[in-house]
Amino acid sequence: MKYERPTVVEGLFNRVFGLLVRAGIGLRHNVLLQVRGRKSGRIYSTPVNVLEHNGRRYLVAPRGDTQWSRNALAGGEVTLVRAFRGETVKVHPIADAAKPEILKAYLDAFATTVQRYFSVRAGSPVDAFRAVAADYPVFEITRQ
Repeated sequence: MKYERPTVVEGLFNRVFGLLVRAGIGLRHNVLLQVRGRKSGRIYSTPVNVLEHNGRRYLVAPRGDTQWSRNALAGGEVTLVRAFRGETVKVHPIADAAKPEILKAYLDAFATTVQRYFSVRAGSPVDAFRAVAADYPVFEITRQ
């Protein structure tokens, strides 16, 4: 899947929402992801949902091969910020064969905000996600 760039309105919303999440306003799974640019070295920020599934934490890029996912893959770590507290964590890419269960859990948990990026409907069986698994970068989060 190609990266689906945010519209101008979505970009503005992400900035405002990112500020709120940084201040601790939002749901428990909302965090501000900060990642170092793989070429520029600058720190970039974007709000994301952290999935807790089977005792592990995951990041999913529902828009596809996003800049943050490429930067996270290159750097191997990101910082998750919530309520002015940052946690620098390692991120490990998940193989396509292991993604369907995680993608299903992610979509089922966050369908109201991410369904539009998935061709598979929330509530679909795990097998329905096999055909689209390669389209979505997924990372397991571990402590440093």
